[in-house]
Amino acid sequence: MTTNTGNSDTDSVSAGTHAVPGEYSHKQVLTILTGLLLGMFLGSLDQTIVSTSIRTIADDLHGLAAQAWVTTAYLITSTITTPIYGKLGDLWGRKKLFMFAISVFIVGSVMCSFATSMYQLAAFRAFQGLGAGGLFTLVLAIIGDIVSPRERAKYTGYFMATFATSSVLGPVIGGFFAGAPTILGLTGWRWVFMVNVPIGIVALIVVFRTLHVHHVRRPAPIDWMGAAALVVALVPLLTVAEQGQKWGWGTGRSIACFVIGAVGVIAFLAAEARMGRNALIPLGLFKIKAASVTVVASVVVGAALFGGMMMLPLYLQIVHGASPTKSGLLMLPMVLGMMTAALISGKITSVTGKPRIFPIFGSAIFTVGMLLLAQITADTHLWLVMAFMLILGYGVGNCMQPLLLTMQSAVPPQAIGMATSSATFFRQIGGTIGVAVFLSILFGTVGSHIGDAFGDAARTPAFSAAMQKYGEQAQAGHQSPNTELVRELKLQQEGRPLPSDGIFATITDDSSVINGLDPVLAHPFKVGFAQSIVKVFWIVSGIGVLAFLVLLLMPDVELRDQSAAAAAAAQRAAAAESAG
Repeated sequence: MTTNTGNSDTDSVSAGTHAVPGEYSHKQVLTILTGLLLGMFLGSLDQTIVSTSIRTIADDLHGLAAQAWVTTAYLITSTITTPIYGKLGDLWGRKKLFMFAISVFIVGSVMCSFATSMYQLAAFRAFQGLGAGGLFTLVLAIIGDIVSPRERAKYTGYFMATFATSSVLGPVIGGFFAGAPTILGLTGWRWVFMVNVPIGIVALIVVFRTLHVHHVRRPAPIDWMGAAALVVALVPLLTVAEQGQKWGWGTGRSIACFVIGAVGVIAFLAAEARMGRNALIPLGLFKIKAASVTVVASVVVGAALFGGMMMLPLYLQIVHGASPTKSGLLMLPMVLGMMTAALISGKITSVTGKPRIFPIFGSAIFTVGMLLLAQITADTHLWLVMAFMLILGYGVGNCMQPLLLTMQSAVPPQAIGMATSSATFFRQIGGTIGVAVFLSILFGTVGSHIGDAFGDAARTPAFSAAMQKYGEQAQAGHQSPNTELVRELKLQQEGRPLPSDGIFATITDDSSVINGLDPVLAHPFKVGFAQSIVKVFWIVSGIGVLAFLVLLLMPDVELRDQSAAAAAAAQRAAAAESAG
């Protein structure tokens, strides 16, 4: 590759390194990939660690009611910045932008480590999300720069291995930190965020030393109006998606969020139409059939995948009493299915250059897996649930990478960052909607399901014997954390009214109470949760069918044999030749 003369924000590889301008050898790709995977590992590990330990953090900061804001704040900023990073990377180059994203993420992690309240932690997580938005998007776009879409399928295994490792290590590390009183003078849970610092510093050093990608800067106006309108649109819509179940979907706050969000969407569309090809998400993208189908499929698949898969840890922890660490390990079959599918589809795609069949096949397998999971109960053996998760994971593994490869091949090489961020952005939006809707369904139906299960169990001799045992212990003066709950169960059994603010009414806020009960008394609660989770699985199965039908519309796109960098080099050479 020829040496850059000032139009690049990154160091270029010395002249003569590549046989063909813009092409990279397998060894060079692996060297660059090292830093990229560290950045991706940083972001994915953080998500799994925090989700495992958030309840411990909330208890220590005395802010259980504000727990959702910590998740919402991070989600809003990381989602909003995803398309912004993609567009700026296309214009200015990706190396310095990637290092900036990692640096912001590190600083945000340190700030989170010293939070003294849940609202302060939410503010710091919002700052951390400003960096997180660039981690996944820029990694995938940089790979698109240096490796052709066809060859990129061969490297899918590295990304899936990174995701799998973080998925398994996250709950284990999060459980360890959350359970430790202090480590090196800091409260254990604060290391949930501090652990990002050494990983991030190593990633920065490796990226600085290995990420040598040539970039020609293209002068173009920045779509600041589009970015501002996107903020106005997404902040209230993502907020109500996360908080609507708690607020009530018809309350004044929810309606205000919907109205402001709608105004923001209209303003965003107007800004993008005015900016044309320089827009944050050019509306011309939707004139490309492969790209428009990918966008719609990303929303639907994101809702099904993230919304449906998040129910599995809840089922394992609440119904089967697994600890967060154990539930992470029990998810291994799904991770194994994802890795296997990604490796096989990647190998075949690199030979044929045609990925269309894999997301169609994957959505069908995903639907089958969800239909099987919709048959489980509170008493289903774990080995059977894990077998169903293996099938589910195999379907997921066929969906993710092929959709992204199709999107990147459907647009011009110079727009690969925008295409990558758009696919990621719409998948996150779908996931957010799915999580919000399915959690609303879960907690909106679990009360009635528990009541029905309790009514059936109350007529059995075993249940009456367990209630009598607790009654005798209470009369003898043996109080336990569950004594008040058992008293309420007795009132329920006798058909008497329950206190509106009692433990029985708020058990969905702290499901750990269930595991402290006598197994006979706990079983109706587990049955109720299992029935509500299964109801979600049925709905997700229907969304899986919708994803399958949408993906049938995907045109047969053949992946390019040139990387974005090689295509750009060829365009420059052709322009120079015509000018000469």
